[in-house]
Amino acid sequence: MINMSMKTAAFVASSILATTLPAHSQSASSKYSDNVIRIGVLTDMSGPPSAASGRGAVIAAQMAADEIGNSVKGVKVEIISADHQGKPDIGSGIARKWFDVDGVDAIADLQGSPIGLAVQGIARERHRILLLSSSTSSDFTGKACSPYTVQWTVDTYSLAVSAAKAIASIGGKKWFFLTVDQAYGHALTRDTMEQVKLNGGEVKGNAVFAPNSGDFGPFLLQAQSSGADVLALSASSGDTITAMKQSAEFGINQSMRVIPLQIVLPDTHAIGLEVAQGTYETTPFYWNRTPETRAWSEQFFERAKVMPSGFQAGVYSSVKSYLASVASAGTDSPDEVMTELRAHPVNDVFATNGKVRLDGKMVHDMYLLRAKTPATSKGEWDLDDVVAVLPGDEVSRPLSASECPIVKAADASK
Repeated sequence: MINMSMKTAAFVASSILATTLPAHSQSASSKYSDNVIRIGVLTDMSGPPSAASGRGAVIAAQMAADEIGNSVKGVKVEIISADHQGKPDIGSGIARKWFDVDGVDAIADLQGSPIGLAVQGIARERHRILLLSSSTSSDFTGKACSPYTVQWTVDTYSLAVSAAKAIASIGGKKWFFLTVDQAYGHALTRDTMEQVKLNGGEVKGNAVFAPNSGDFGPFLLQAQSSGADVLALSASSGDTITAMKQSAEFGINQSMRVIPLQIVLPDTHAIGLEVAQGTYETTPFYWNRTPETRAWSEQFFERAKVMPSGFQAGVYSSVKSYLASVASAGTDSPDEVMTELRAHPVNDVFATNGKVRLDGKMVHDMYLLRAKTPATSKGEWDLDDVVAVLPGDEVSRPLSASECPIVKAADASK
């Protein structure tokens, strides 16, 4: 049963835009808008980030549908997918067609914050749900929050808090940043700089580079001459891999701690332990952490032929929870499904007692990993040790500090 505070929160979230948005085609009293629950996985299928999302995200969504789809009685569950090619205009066009023509009820993954932010406006207008897995800007649960968006895996705030604390604890004090010129890159650097200062550290500089850069030499030399002892990479898969390999070629990893602020399992695999060994990373999921995560990951491996990233595991978890909420609500009405998502804890291979807050943040534990040495690795995907569990409430921005208009409206209504 939903308590009164949850009902109030749901009312605020669904009504904050009621004066400007069209009503969903389905009334709250009907069950389903049609006889199919369609979930679209909108991701990068061809670019460097595709290893962390891409085809594996579609496989993960299908695994969730296969597992829980039958609980939505009398309704077919359909997973469709498309490649946004890393371009917000293409992603927006696909989302419009999915919502307006194809009857898609929810979109999952949305690799890349620029695409996620572009699609979020369309979803808000049409009262459709977004389940973000690999869009990580903290603005999604801050100033850009939406009553129909859930950020499931990580955000730049949680990555920043965990990285700053971990590196401060081993003596890293002076930081230099390499920042990709994209929304999530700037958000990740901004949030990490704030945490570095709170932990007594110093920011020595920040170099901004274009996405898909091939030559980091000038930036690495700038970092080396700055006097910093930490080099933080605010980038995604392709640029992170290139920058880490080139930092090893320049010998920078001998004099500075190179910290990839957003790195996933396929990145470490591509970099190799000769270069990556000793590197710290924060992740929402590691395939070999428990017997349960290992069993699910082995099922994923049978289909994908690679071990899952945290983003792909997040797609599985978010789609599974969405379908469970549809079944529990007995309707695909976005407002009622969102109420169910907020009302029940998330317990699966991805999260234990996770919770969806009013700002759209799914709060769950994170894990601090350290890349193994080649000598200690026992197999191709045995790449990391879990060195710490980071409680979700400690690595999530407090609601009291939120810039989310929905949270502010709820506070004002008390």
